[in-house]
Amino acid sequence: MVRYVYDFHEGRRDMADLLGGKGANLAEMTRLGLPVPPGFTVTTDACRAFLATGSEPDGMVAEVSRHLSAVEAAAGRRLGERDDPLLLSVRSGARFSMPGMMETVLDIGLNDDSVLGLAKVSGSERFAWDSYRRLVQMFGSTVMGVDAALFERTMTRLKSLRHAPDDLHLAARDLAELVEAYKQLIRDETGEDFPQSPAEQLRRAILAVFRSWNGERARLYRRREHIPDDLGTAVTVQRMVFGNLGADSGSGVAFTRDPATGRSGLYGDYLPNAQGEDVVAGIRNTVPLTELERLDPRSHEQLRDHMRTLERHYRDLCDIEFTIERGTLWMLQTRVGKRTAEAAFAIAAELTDEGLVTRDEALARVSGDGLARLMFPRFDTSATGEALAHGIPASPGAAVGAAVFDSAEAVRRAAAGEKVVLVRQETTPDDLPGMIAAQAVLTSRGGKTSHAAVVARGMGKVCVCGAEELAVDTEARRLTTRTGTVVEEGTVISVDGSDGAVYLGAAPLADSAVMRFLEAGERSAGVAGAVARALEHADAVRRLEVRANADTPEDARRARRFGAQGIGLCRTEHMFLGERRKLVEEMILARDDAERERALDALLPLQRQDFTDILEAMDGLPVTIRLLDPPLHEFLPDRTDLAVRIAAAEARGGRPHPHERALLEAVGRMHEENPMLGLRGVRLGLVVPGLVAMQVRAVAEAVVARIRAGGSPHAEIMVPLVGAVEELRIARAEVERVLAAVSEESGVPVRCPVGTMIELPRAALTAGRIAEEAEFFSFGTNDLTQTTWGFSRDDVEAEFFSAYLDKGIFPASPFETLDRDGVGRLVRIAVDEGRATRRGLTIGVCGEHGGDPESVHFFHATGLDYVSCSPFRVPVARLEAGRAALAGTEGSDSR
Repeated sequence: MVRYVYDFHEGRRDMADLLGGKGANLAEMTRLGLPVPPGFTVTTDACRAFLATGSEPDGMVAEVSRHLSAVEAAAGRRLGERDDPLLLSVRSGARFSMPGMMETVLDIGLNDDSVLGLAKVSGSERFAWDSYRRLVQMFGSTVMGVDAALFERTMTRLKSLRHAPDDLHLAARDLAELVEAYKQLIRDETGEDFPQSPAEQLRRAILAVFRSWNGERARLYRRREHIPDDLGTAVTVQRMVFGNLGADSGSGVAFTRDPATGRSGLYGDYLPNAQGEDVVAGIRNTVPLTELERLDPRSHEQLRDHMRTLERHYRDLCDIEFTIERGTLWMLQTRVGKRTAEAAFAIAAELTDEGLVTRDEALARVSGDGLARLMFPRFDTSATGEALAHGIPASPGAAVGAAVFDSAEAVRRAAAGEKVVLVRQETTPDDLPGMIAAQAVLTSRGGKTSHAAVVARGMGKVCVCGAEELAVDTEARRLTTRTGTVVEEGTVISVDGSDGAVYLGAAPLADSAVMRFLEAGERSAGVAGAVARALEHADAVRRLEVRANADTPEDARRARRFGAQGIGLCRTEHMFLGERRKLVEEMILARDDAERERALDALLPLQRQDFTDILEAMDGLPVTIRLLDPPLHEFLPDRTDLAVRIAAAEARGGRPHPHERALLEAVGRMHEENPMLGLRGVRLGLVVPGLVAMQVRAVAEAVVARIRAGGSPHAEIMVPLVGAVEELRIARAEVERVLAAVSEESGVPVRCPVGTMIELPRAALTAGRIAEEAEFFSFGTNDLTQTTWGFSRDDVEAEFFSAYLDKGIFPASPFETLDRDGVGRLVRIAVDEGRATRRGLTIGVCGEHGGDPESVHFFHATGLDYVSCSPFRVPVARLEAGRAALAGTEGSDSR
């Protein structure tokens, strides 16, 4: 029989798939002997069964009832009891943390009778009515579907009538009045009454949490974080403890290390006389944990001890929620905390030094995406001028954008290509679409544990919270500083998430410390030093080589500084741009072989010098040179523009230049309806006499020049867009003929391996035959993705990819992360068949997927020899190649 409910003492940390992260970690803290209020968890199995059928699975209600009895016995109170009622919290808890994306209901068990008993037993009438209004508000919006804004407006009206700056200044009679107003609001909006039965409250709250798994914001968050849709959420039911019982009570969130920088210590927020939801909602500004030491030294010391216990046990940064009820500390949650990229690298290095994790484990805890963010520039603080305001630096980085004051406007402007900063008093889960669209998030309330801070950190988004100097008026769509400066919607501002400053206008940028290290080797004890250590270990354990896509000596030198082990793709067509375009034009317009040879002869020394310089920059390392690939029409003027110029000249009675007429004739002759599938790649070399020979001669003569200069060149020649082995056989024969000729002419043996790009489905499916002629393969995954899916990348991404992502057809763009099921299967086929024909065949990838972290793991698992990517992605690929090598060897020690 399937079990659907587990008491905390029955679970463990490693049961997160069944109990969710919250339930598993509450069970773990219970096992550690920490002060956890008793409770139980309804499993993800129950959620999935409910979502599949629309009703509770058989036996679930009875199990909940049995476990509730155990909680009642431990508490010495009963749910629904009038004089001394047991109250419960009902919270979501998915396998992966999804802060604020699903539902919570507190104070389950209160009704018109038990609120009077709670007032009596607690000795605080205000506390009882405050708890009741919270229940009615949460239950009304979460379970009964009433717009949460209606409750907020009702509260705002009452505070205005009572001249109360916040809810703490409302008296017990005010809160009792508020409860009645809330109940009437529910009646008006739903046609039913707020339920007075505690058992009904509990049942409906559990089912509401289940339903919230498929809520819009939860689905959006899962898409953003690549969390599977079929996991479901667990529900944790726990005895309520109260932080809103007076000055000796409160709630807080703490971190064992700074989640923004990684520095060791006690970090977090505390809010006296408040429940936990008040802390993360940012409705009142919190105080730092150092203030708790003054307010309640005993609880502060206990909290510090528990935090040390948890960090040693989890061997990682821990994010902790706690409540103090009249001087008694209760631990309500722990989890491995979300952190910024900077903190991730710093914490991994420090935990290694402290002996808590191995170097392998430290590498597994950082990511290529995080490293990429650390390479972004930061503001040049020496040239920014005076700040508009300062807040709490919640998520580092530098972001510039137009200020917008609601989520919908952020989404609208971002979709139109504008960079925006979302400015709010505080964010709520409903702001998630705007947070995703924005470059940064700025709030006037809240701290490092507010909703805005936690979600922004998880997304790697710049965030400054609690900028109290700013008065944010969302209705008027503007903010005002204490000095009277008004910033209207659309005004460009700059947000520095590293020091909490906000500037008017676009602040100047400077390279980050990590980029300075990568460019010049400037290694420091800070984040650059932590990155250096991670990269060094990744290089030591990885199997995949990392090469760069580089077309100029400058790019080649940068790639080498960034750790590239060669060039996996040198695109020769990029060498024909600028002034050289004229020579290509002459080659196309040639009326006979003699004219074509003159144009090719003029191009030869230019190509030779290009190759010589790149081989020098990469001396001793492989340089894979791809023969000319794009359609020739790209080197000719636009057909419509030419026709208009000629027609205009004739209309004026003049005579168009003969060259322009020849150009128009050539453009017309070479016009293709679908040029990306037309005369390009190997086809071009087979159709245009002398083109392959010129390029190969340029390569061979560059090799000779480098050898004579004492260098060690390793040039490889790659034939693009091969679909049949016969194409490669003819092209390779021409390549080898020219190499032999240059060797004989120079007296210097020239040996250049000849291989091909696998970028067509047919090439992948016939890779065994193509390997008869190819000495290496390199997957051109950009074109392979286009031709497998039947997508034109230049057209479809803007047209319907967003809809496909929204509908879940794509988990991510197939041009960013490799489609493993389709394109990936073709890659596997080509690898297996190619190596079956040619044992030891060298195989790499040179599409942009070579720098995508997730795709790098696939290429490692598939047995490729190297990945090649843009120079700036080389460090990312190095790191991920190391992490991929460690996958499956977790826990090994490479110290």
